[in-house]
Amino acid sequence: AMPSEVPTECDVLIAGGGLAGGLIALALAEKRPSLDVCIVDPSPSLGGNHIWSFFDPDVAAQDRWLVEPLICHRWDDYEIAFPAHRRTLNTAYNSIESERLDELVRATLPADRIVADGVAAIGETGVTLMSGAKITARHVIDARGAGDLSKIGSGWQKFVGMEIKVPGGHGLTRPIVMDATVDQIDGYRFVYCLPFDAETVFVEDTYYSDSPHLDIPAVRERIIAYAADRGWRTNGGGREENGVLPVVIDGDFKAYWKSSGEGMGKAGARAGLFHATTGYSLPDAVRLAAAMPALVDGSPQAMAASLRARAFGHWRGQGFYRMLDAMLFRGADPHERYKVLERFYTLSPALIRRFYSGQSTLFDKLCILSGKPPIPIGRAVKAIMGRTK
Repeated sequence: AMPSEVPTECDVLIAGGGLAGGLIALALAEKRPSLDVCIVDPSPSLGGNHIWSFFDPDVAAQDRWLVEPLICHRWDDYEIAFPAHRRTLNTAYNSIESERLDELVRATLPADRIVADGVAAIGETGVTLMSGAKITARHVIDARGAGDLSKIGSGWQKFVGMEIKVPGGHGLTRPIVMDATVDQIDGYRFVYCLPFDAETVFVEDTYYSDSPHLDIPAVRERIIAYAADRGWRTNGGGREENGVLPVVIDGDFKAYWKSSGEGMGKAGARAGLFHATTGYSLPDAVRLAAAMPALVDGSPQAMAASLRARAFGHWRGQGFYRMLDAMLFRGADPHERYKVLERFYTLSPALIRRFYSGQSTLFDKLCILSGKPPIPIGRAVKAIMGRTK
Protein backbone atom coordinates (compact mmCIF):
# COMPACT_ATOMS: atom_id res chain seq x y z
CA ALA A 1 0.00 0.00 0.00
CA MET A 2 1.17 3.55 -0.71
CA PRO A 3 1.36 5.79 2.37
CA SER A 4 -1.94 7.43 1.40
CA GLU A 5 -3.71 4.07 1.64
CA VAL A 6 -2.23 3.10 5.00
CA PRO A 7 -4.91 2.79 7.71
CA THR A 8 -4.60 5.37 10.47
CA GLU A 9 -6.06 3.13 13.15
CA CYS A 10 -7.07 -0.46 13.87
CA ASP A 11 -8.01 -2.74 16.76
CA VAL A 12 -4.95 -5.00 16.68
CA LEU A 13 -1.66 -4.04 15.06
CA ILE A 14 0.88 -6.81 14.48
CA ALA A 15 4.42 -5.62 13.73
CA GLY A 16 6.20 -8.40 11.82
CA GLY A 17 4.61 -10.79 9.36
CA GLY A 18 6.67 -13.88 10.10
CA LEU A 19 5.29 -17.16 11.42
CA ALA A 20 4.26 -15.78 14.84
CA GLY A 21 2.61 -12.64 13.45
CA GLY A 22 0.94 -14.44 10.56
CA LEU A 23 -0.58 -17.11 12.82
CA ILE A 24 -1.95 -14.46 15.20
CA ALA A 25 -3.59 -12.67 12.27
CA LEU A 26 -5.18 -15.94 11.08
CA ALA A 27 -6.39 -16.88 14.58
CA LEU A 28 -7.99 -13.47 15.15
CA ALA A 29 -9.63 -13.44 11.70
CA GLU A 30 -11.18 -16.85 12.42
CA LYS A 31 -12.28 -16.34 16.04
CA ARG A 32 -12.78 -12.54 16.22
CA PRO A 33 -13.91 -11.62 12.69
CA SER A 34 -15.34 -8.27 13.81
CA LEU A 35 -11.87 -6.99 14.80
CA ASP A 36 -9.90 -4.74 12.48
CA VAL A 37 -6.47 -6.46 12.32
CA CYS A 38 -3.49 -4.88 10.59
CA ILE A 39 -0.08 -6.47 9.90
CA VAL A 40 3.03 -4.41 9.08
CA ASP A 41 6.08 -5.98 7.45
CA PRO A 42 8.65 -4.56 5.01
CA SER A 43 9.11 -7.80 3.03
CA PRO A 44 7.33 -8.30 -0.30
CA SER A 45 6.02 -11.64 0.99
CA LEU A 46 4.94 -12.48 4.53
CA GLY A 47 6.82 -15.28 6.27
CA GLY A 48 10.03 -14.58 4.35
CA ASN A 49 11.64 -17.61 2.72
CA HIS A 50 11.24 -20.54 5.12
CA ILE A 51 10.10 -24.08 5.60
CA TRP A 52 8.68 -24.71 9.07
CA SER A 53 8.15 -28.27 10.22
CA PHE A 54 6.50 -29.89 13.18
CA PHE A 55 5.64 -33.30 14.62
CA ASP A 56 1.95 -34.05 15.14
CA PRO A 57 2.15 -33.97 18.97
CA ASP A 58 3.76 -30.49 18.87
CA VAL A 59 0.31 -29.01 18.20
CA ALA A 60 -2.57 -29.71 20.60
CA ALA A 61 -5.65 -31.29 19.00
CA GLN A 62 -7.77 -28.23 19.84
CA ASP A 63 -5.29 -25.94 18.01
CA ARG A 64 -4.98 -28.09 14.91
CA TRP A 65 -7.53 -25.98 12.96
CA LEU A 66 -5.00 -23.15 12.89
CA VAL A 67 -2.18 -25.05 11.15
CA GLU A 68 -4.14 -27.55 9.08
CA PRO A 69 -4.73 -25.15 6.12
CA LEU A 70 -1.01 -24.29 6.08
CA ILE A 71 0.40 -27.82 5.76
CA CYS A 72 2.05 -28.38 2.38
CA HIS A 73 3.63 -31.80 3.03
CA ARG A 74 2.83 -34.55 5.50
CA TRP A 75 4.47 -37.91 6.25
CA ASP A 76 3.43 -40.72 8.61
CA ASP A 77 6.90 -41.34 10.02
CA TYR A 78 10.52 -40.21 9.82
CA GLU A 79 13.98 -41.66 10.25
CA ILE A 80 17.24 -40.77 11.94
CA ALA A 81 20.72 -42.14 11.19
CA PHE A 82 23.88 -42.10 13.33
CA PRO A 83 27.15 -44.01 12.92
CA ALA A 84 26.04 -46.64 15.47
CA HIS A 85 22.26 -46.40 15.27
CA ARG A 86 19.48 -46.02 12.66
CA ARG A 87 15.79 -45.92 13.40
CA THR A 88 12.37 -45.13 11.95
CA LEU A 89 10.00 -43.35 14.36
CA ASN A 90 6.27 -43.58 13.83
CA THR A 91 5.43 -39.97 14.58
CA ALA A 92 3.81 -37.99 11.76
CA TYR A 93 5.76 -35.00 10.47
CA ASN A 94 4.46 -31.93 8.63
CA SER A 95 6.04 -29.08 6.67
CA ILE A 96 4.74 -25.63 5.86
CA GLU A 97 6.21 -23.46 3.11
CA SER A 98 6.26 -19.73 3.81
CA GLU A 99 4.53 -19.06 0.47
CA ARG A 100 1.44 -20.81 1.84
CA LEU A 101 1.39 -18.56 4.94
CA ASP A 102 1.67 -15.49 2.70
CA GLU A 103 -1.14 -16.73 0.46
CA LEU A 104 -3.46 -17.54 3.36
CA VAL A 105 -2.95 -14.27 5.25
CA ARG A 106 -3.52 -12.30 2.02
CA ALA A 107 -6.69 -14.28 1.36
CA THR A 108 -7.90 -13.53 4.90
CA LEU A 109 -7.06 -9.88 5.65
CA PRO A 110 -8.24 -6.98 3.48
CA ALA A 111 -5.43 -5.85 1.13
CA ASP A 112 -5.04 -2.44 2.79
CA ARG A 113 -4.59 -4.14 6.18
CA ILE A 114 -1.29 -5.69 5.05
CA VAL A 115 1.13 -2.77 5.05
CA ALA A 116 4.46 -3.30 3.27
CA ASP A 117 6.62 -0.93 5.28
CA GLY A 118 9.21 -1.04 8.04
CA VAL A 119 8.60 0.15 11.58
CA ALA A 120 10.55 3.29 12.55
CA ALA A 121 9.17 3.46 16.09
CA ILE A 122 6.83 1.29 18.12
CA GLY A 123 4.95 1.90 21.34
CA GLU A 124 2.08 0.48 23.32
CA THR A 125 -0.52 2.49 21.38
CA GLY A 126 0.79 2.32 17.82
CA VAL A 127 3.63 2.56 15.34
CA THR A 128 5.34 5.10 13.15
CA LEU A 129 6.31 3.61 9.79
CA MET A 130 9.49 4.28 7.80
CA SER A 131 7.34 6.28 5.38
CA GLY A 132 6.36 8.57 8.26
CA ALA A 133 2.76 7.35 8.42
CA LYS A 134 1.35 6.59 11.88
CA ILE A 135 -1.08 3.84 12.84
CA THR A 136 -2.72 3.83 16.26
CA ALA A 137 -4.18 0.65 17.71
CA ARG A 138 -5.89 -0.61 20.81
CA HIS A 139 -3.50 -3.60 20.98
CA VAL A 140 0.05 -3.63 19.59
CA ILE A 141 2.00 -6.90 19.25
CA ASP A 142 5.67 -6.82 18.34
CA ALA A 143 6.60 -9.98 16.43
CA ARG A 144 9.62 -8.68 14.49
CA GLY A 145 12.14 -11.41 15.28
CA ALA A 146 14.77 -11.63 18.00
CA GLY A 147 15.61 -8.86 20.45
CA ASP A 148 19.18 -8.20 21.59
CA LEU A 149 20.78 -11.66 21.54
CA SER A 150 23.90 -10.36 23.29
CA LYS A 151 21.84 -10.60 26.51
CA ILE A 152 21.67 -14.36 25.99
CA GLY A 153 24.57 -16.82 26.11
CA SER A 154 24.32 -19.26 23.25
CA GLY A 155 25.86 -21.61 20.79
CA TRP A 156 24.54 -21.50 17.24
CA GLN A 157 22.49 -23.70 14.97
CA LYS A 158 23.18 -22.71 11.38
CA PHE A 159 22.08 -24.23 8.13
CA VAL A 160 21.77 -24.01 4.38
CA GLY A 161 18.85 -25.81 2.75
CA MET A 162 18.51 -26.50 -0.98
CA GLU A 163 15.66 -28.03 -2.89
CA ILE A 164 17.07 -30.38 -5.50
CA LYS A 165 15.47 -32.21 -8.39
CA VAL A 166 16.60 -35.78 -8.99
CA PRO A 167 15.46 -36.96 -12.45
CA GLY A 168 14.23 -40.54 -12.12
CA GLY A 169 13.61 -40.17 -8.38
CA HIS A 170 15.56 -39.92 -5.11
CA GLY A 171 13.99 -43.04 -3.57
CA LEU A 172 13.14 -41.51 -0.17
CA THR A 173 9.65 -42.24 1.14
CA ARG A 174 9.91 -40.38 4.43
CA PRO A 175 11.93 -37.51 5.92
CA ILE A 176 15.36 -38.08 7.40
CA VAL A 177 15.18 -35.63 10.29
CA MET A 178 18.81 -36.26 11.28
CA ASP A 179 21.49 -37.97 9.21
CA ALA A 180 24.57 -37.68 11.42
CA THR A 181 26.58 -40.28 9.50
CA VAL A 182 28.20 -37.35 7.65
CA ASP A 183 31.66 -35.94 8.48
CA GLN A 184 31.54 -33.99 11.74
CA ILE A 185 32.70 -30.48 10.81
CA ASP A 186 32.40 -27.24 12.83
CA GLY A 187 30.68 -28.86 15.81
CA TYR A 188 27.78 -31.29 15.57
CA ARG A 189 26.76 -31.68 11.93
CA PHE A 190 23.78 -33.48 10.40
CA VAL A 191 21.83 -33.44 7.15
CA TYR A 192 18.05 -33.17 7.02
CA CYS A 193 16.07 -34.43 3.99
CA LEU A 194 12.41 -33.78 3.14
CA PRO A 195 11.07 -35.68 0.11
CA PHE A 196 8.49 -33.26 -1.31
CA ASP A 197 7.63 -35.54 -4.24
CA ALA A 198 9.25 -38.49 -6.04
CA GLU A 199 11.86 -36.29 -7.75
CA THR A 200 12.12 -33.30 -5.38
CA VAL A 201 14.00 -33.43 -2.10
CA PHE A 202 14.82 -30.54 0.23
CA VAL A 203 18.30 -31.12 1.71
CA GLU A 204 19.47 -29.04 4.66
CA ASP A 205 23.00 -29.18 6.05
CA THR A 206 22.96 -28.14 9.74
CA TYR A 207 25.68 -27.36 12.30
CA TYR A 208 25.54 -26.95 16.07
CA SER A 209 28.54 -24.69 16.21
CA ASP A 210 30.42 -22.33 18.55
CA SER A 211 30.44 -19.60 15.91
CA PRO A 212 27.57 -17.92 14.01
CA HIS A 213 29.73 -17.64 10.87
CA LEU A 214 28.10 -19.46 7.94
CA ASP A 215 30.09 -20.07 4.75
CA ILE A 216 27.15 -20.53 2.38
CA PRO A 217 29.11 -21.48 -0.79
CA ALA A 218 31.11 -24.14 1.14
CA VAL A 219 27.96 -25.65 2.66
CA ARG A 220 26.24 -25.59 -0.75
CA GLU A 221 29.16 -27.65 -2.11
CA ARG A 222 28.74 -30.14 0.75
CA ILE A 223 25.04 -30.54 -0.06
CA ILE A 224 25.88 -31.31 -3.70
CA ALA A 225 28.52 -33.82 -2.49
CA TYR A 226 25.99 -35.41 -0.11
CA ALA A 227 23.51 -35.79 -2.98
CA ALA A 228 26.23 -37.37 -5.15
CA ASP A 229 27.11 -39.81 -2.31
CA ARG A 230 23.49 -40.94 -2.27
CA GLY A 231 23.57 -41.45 -6.02
CA TRP A 232 21.31 -38.45 -6.65
CA ARG A 233 22.29 -36.99 -9.99
CA THR A 234 20.75 -33.58 -9.71
CA ASN A 235 20.18 -30.72 -12.09
CA GLY A 236 19.96 -28.19 -9.25
CA GLY A 237 16.43 -27.16 -8.49
CA GLY A 238 14.30 -24.68 -6.64
CA ARG A 239 14.37 -22.82 -3.38
CA GLU A 240 17.33 -22.22 -1.12
CA GLU A 241 17.25 -20.93 2.43
CA ASN A 242 19.77 -20.36 5.18
CA GLY A 243 19.70 -19.29 8.79
CA VAL A 244 21.64 -18.85 12.00
CA LEU A 245 19.64 -19.51 15.19
CA PRO A 246 20.71 -19.16 18.82
CA VAL A 247 20.92 -22.36 20.86
CA VAL A 248 20.34 -20.85 24.29
CA ILE A 249 22.67 -21.80 27.15
CA ASP A 250 21.98 -19.09 29.72
CA GLY A 251 21.31 -15.39 29.93
CA ASP A 252 19.46 -12.59 31.62
CA PHE A 253 15.92 -12.85 30.28
CA LYS A 254 14.81 -9.62 32.01
CA ALA A 255 17.51 -7.75 30.08
CA TYR A 256 16.58 -9.57 26.86
CA TRP A 257 12.92 -8.58 27.29
CA LYS A 258 13.85 -4.98 28.11
CA SER A 259 16.07 -4.74 25.01
CA SER A 260 12.96 -4.49 22.80
CA GLY A 261 10.71 -2.36 25.05
CA GLU A 262 9.50 -3.06 28.57
CA GLY A 263 5.71 -2.63 28.33
CA MET A 264 5.17 -4.06 24.85
CA GLY A 265 3.12 -7.12 23.99
CA LYS A 266 5.51 -9.46 22.15
CA ALA A 267 5.31 -12.71 20.19
CA GLY A 268 7.69 -15.13 18.49
CA ALA A 269 11.45 -14.84 18.93
CA ARG A 270 10.96 -11.32 20.30
CA ALA A 271 9.30 -12.97 23.31
CA GLY A 272 11.91 -15.77 23.38
CA LEU A 273 9.20 -18.22 22.31
CA PHE A 274 11.24 -20.99 20.73
CA HIS A 275 12.72 -24.30 21.88
CA ALA A 276 16.14 -23.62 23.41
CA THR A 277 17.72 -26.77 21.96
CA THR A 278 16.03 -27.35 18.60
CA GLY A 279 15.26 -23.73 17.69
CA TYR A 280 11.73 -24.89 16.72
CA SER A 281 9.35 -21.94 17.02
CA LEU A 282 6.19 -23.34 15.46
CA PRO A 283 4.75 -25.13 18.54
CA ASP A 284 5.02 -21.95 20.64
CA ALA A 285 3.78 -19.72 17.82
CA VAL A 286 0.66 -21.89 17.49
CA ARG A 287 0.03 -21.97 21.27
CA LEU A 288 0.26 -18.20 21.50
CA ALA A 289 -1.84 -17.51 18.40
CA ALA A 290 -4.55 -19.88 19.64
CA ALA A 291 -4.63 -18.00 22.97
CA MET A 292 -4.81 -14.56 21.32
CA PRO A 293 -8.57 -14.36 20.58
CA ALA A 294 -9.31 -14.57 24.33
CA LEU A 295 -6.53 -12.11 25.23
CA VAL A 296 -7.69 -9.30 22.95
CA ASP A 297 -10.97 -9.09 24.89
CA GLY A 298 -9.09 -7.67 27.88
CA SER A 299 -7.53 -4.24 28.33
CA PRO A 300 -4.32 -3.47 26.39
CA GLN A 301 -2.39 -3.48 29.70
CA ALA A 302 -3.83 -6.86 30.67
CA MET A 303 -2.97 -8.33 27.30
CA ALA A 304 0.61 -7.02 27.35
CA ALA A 305 1.04 -8.31 30.93
CA SER A 306 -0.31 -11.70 29.91
CA LEU A 307 2.12 -11.94 26.96
CA ARG A 308 4.97 -10.94 29.25
CA ALA A 309 4.00 -13.56 31.85
CA ARG A 310 3.79 -16.20 29.12
CA ALA A 311 7.29 -15.32 27.85
CA PHE A 312 8.86 -15.38 31.34
CA GLY A 313 7.05 -18.66 32.12
CA HIS A 314 8.40 -20.16 28.91
CA TRP A 315 11.95 -19.07 29.80
CA ARG A 316 11.67 -20.71 33.23
CA GLY A 317 10.19 -23.84 31.69
CA GLN A 318 13.11 -24.14 29.29
CA GLY A 319 15.77 -24.37 32.04
CA PHE A 320 16.37 -28.06 31.44
CA TYR A 321 16.87 -27.58 27.68
CA ARG A 322 19.35 -24.74 28.31
CA MET A 323 21.27 -27.05 30.61
CA LEU A 324 21.39 -29.71 27.89
CA ASP A 325 22.71 -27.05 25.52
CA ALA A 326 25.42 -26.22 28.08
CA MET A 327 26.35 -29.92 28.16
CA LEU A 328 26.41 -30.03 24.37
CA PHE A 329 28.50 -26.88 23.89
CA ARG A 330 30.55 -26.66 27.07
CA GLY A 331 30.69 -30.28 28.19
CA ALA A 332 31.27 -32.23 24.99
CA ASP A 333 34.21 -31.91 22.60
CA PRO A 334 32.82 -30.48 19.30
CA HIS A 335 33.60 -33.67 17.37
CA GLU A 336 31.99 -35.84 20.06
CA ARG A 337 28.75 -33.82 20.28
CA TYR A 338 26.94 -36.22 17.98
CA LYS A 339 27.24 -38.97 20.65
CA VAL A 340 24.93 -37.01 22.97
CA LEU A 341 22.24 -37.01 20.25
CA GLU A 342 22.97 -40.58 19.20
CA ARG A 343 22.23 -41.77 22.72
CA PHE A 344 19.13 -39.53 22.98
CA TYR A 345 17.65 -41.21 19.90
CA THR A 346 17.85 -44.66 21.54
CA LEU A 347 15.27 -43.53 24.13
CA SER A 348 11.51 -44.13 23.94
CA PRO A 349 9.54 -42.57 21.06
CA ALA A 350 7.11 -40.97 23.56
CA LEU A 351 10.02 -39.30 25.38
CA ILE A 352 11.41 -38.03 22.07
CA ARG A 353 7.97 -36.62 21.14
CA ARG A 354 7.65 -34.79 24.47
CA PHE A 355 11.19 -33.42 24.09
CA TYR A 356 10.40 -31.82 20.72
CA SER A 357 7.16 -30.27 21.96
CA GLY A 358 9.02 -28.88 25.00
CA GLN A 359 6.97 -30.95 27.45
CA SER A 360 9.55 -33.32 28.94
CA THR A 361 8.49 -34.86 32.25
CA LEU A 362 10.74 -35.14 35.30
CA PHE A 363 11.23 -38.85 34.48
CA ASP A 364 12.13 -37.95 30.86
CA LYS A 365 14.74 -35.49 32.11
CA LEU A 366 16.33 -38.10 34.37
CA CYS A 367 16.39 -40.61 31.48
CA ILE A 368 18.04 -38.07 29.18
CA LEU A 369 20.71 -37.32 31.81
CA SER A 370 21.33 -40.87 33.02
CA GLY A 371 24.48 -42.36 31.62
CA LYS A 372 27.44 -40.09 32.19
CA PRO A 373 26.38 -36.46 32.07
CA PRO A 374 29.44 -34.31 31.39
CA ILE A 375 28.32 -31.90 34.12
CA PRO A 376 28.06 -32.44 37.89
CA ILE A 377 24.83 -34.19 38.87
CA GLY A 378 24.07 -31.57 41.55
CA ARG A 379 23.90 -28.87 38.93
CA ALA A 380 21.84 -31.14 36.69
CA VAL A 381 19.25 -31.70 39.43
CA LYS A 382 19.15 -27.94 40.17
CA ALA A 383 18.47 -27.23 36.49
CA ILE A 384 15.76 -29.87 36.37
CA MET A 385 14.04 -28.35 39.37
CA GLY A 386 14.05 -25.03 37.53
CA ARG A 387 16.44 -23.18 39.82
CA THR A 388 18.31 -21.77 36.87
CA LYS A 389 18.17 -18.11 35.94
